[in-house]
Amino acid sequence: MNRKIKDALTLGIAAAFVLMFALWSICKSDDAVSESERRPLKQFPTLNVEEVLSGRFQSNFESYTLDQFPLRDELRTLKALSVHDLFGEKDNNGIYVADGYAAKLDDTIHEDSLDHAADRFRYVYETYLKDTGANIYLSVIPDKNYFLAAENGYPAMDYEKFFALMRQKVDFADYIDLFGSLTLDNYYRTDSHWRQETLLPAAHTLAEAMGAVLPEDDYRPQTLERPYYGVYYGYAALPMEPDQITYLTSDTLEVCSVYNYESDKNSSVYDLEKGVGKDPYELFLSGSVSLLTVENPHAETDRELVIFRDSFASSLAPLLVSGYARVTLADIRYLPASQIGKYLTFDNQDVLFLYSASVLNNSETLK
Repeated sequence: MNRKIKDALTLGIAAAFVLMFALWSICKSDDAVSESERRPLKQFPTLNVEEVLSGRFQSNFESYTLDQFPLRDELRTLKALSVHDLFGEKDNNGIYVADGYAAKLDDTIHEDSLDHAADRFRYVYETYLKDTGANIYLSVIPDKNYFLAAENGYPAMDYEKFFALMRQKVDFADYIDLFGSLTLDNYYRTDSHWRQETLLPAAHTLAEAMGAVLPEDDYRPQTLERPYYGVYYGYAALPMEPDQITYLTSDTLEVCSVYNYESDKNSSVYDLEKGVGKDPYELFLSGSVSLLTVENPHAETDRELVIFRDSFASSLAPLLVSGYARVTLADIRYLPASQIGKYLTFDNQDVLFLYSASVLNNSETLK
């Protein structure tokens, strides 16, 4: 076969391949969201003279084609595998996979971020808690790197220094060490969060340190049918088996009422509608809510607990409810600390600052 025929065949095959994908792109319906990346995908942009002349149409159309390209997820996985296996890269988009768990590289202590977090906590203490008789505690939740990074040859943060710095900077609170209650098995493989069904030892560690009693409760595990692809699954784009979300219910939790200050509505502890939504982890106390209170009508005490928290507390707090008449969760990423006094009055409560190491080390969202 002469050179011209070979070139013509190569060109014809390439043209047919491009035409096939072009026709596929035209015929297939656009996807609204990427389940693996948990984000909305670009839709076909507005087409008119103004958009074209301004250049916005061309820019938006490029983003649209990148989002709606056929076999996009499969090609992302192929790219990630080639980078990981062929070129020896140890992470993809800052996410690495070790021992079957995906985790985010984060080996540097950002002390300015710890200062900011401590400053926000101290503001809460000085403004609302000082001289109120409140019992004040701090506990830091390690991320998966604590269990994964060093053992698998990845850069690891000096966690002992990290925790010592936080204890030093938040010196008005008694520190509760959760590390002895946690292992790698407490975390989802594809997400940053921890698994509620494994957290009873951590809940008891916190309760005992705060002098609260958690009555024996007959917890019943319930597992969502839908597989759970956590946030790291989409970032890594590497083949991983999905997780399952299991939540623990009980006679006490089933009668509790959760008041949402944002919506001025009451709901249940577990929001099963969120369980079939974009992020199933939001079934725990309805996800990212700035301020809510759980009322426990079965309480054998009048004690109250206020948790200043991030999203990790959404799944842990229900396991502390049995030891309190009322548990309030405040998220100062969404509700500025200066506004807390409009909604809460402090008088002899237990107050727990419960934050993940990742939020403390990147605390610019705390207001």
